[in-house]
Amino acid sequence: MLMEHVSSQLLDAASLMGLGMAFVFAFLSLTILAIKVLSLVAAEPAPSPAGVTATPTAPGLSPQKMAAISAAITQYKNNKKG
Repeated sequence: MLMEHVSSQLLDAASLMGLGMAFVFAFLSLTILAIKVLSLVAAEPAPSPAGVTATPTAPGLSPQKMAAISAAITQYKNNKKG
């Protein structure tokens, strides 16, 4: 009788352990999947090559003002990285 009681308890413990391990595995798998999806959604666009820079011309802006604006934007981006 004592042996049957111990066997029953061991079987219950093993099933509870298996259920807990399955729950942890499912939770971690969902977490990894969510992180991968969010990283794809929030990914920054690839930077343009350094040699190819587009310089749009706006009506009413002199080339000097456009150069000053471009320099300010470049400086801001460089400061933001570091």
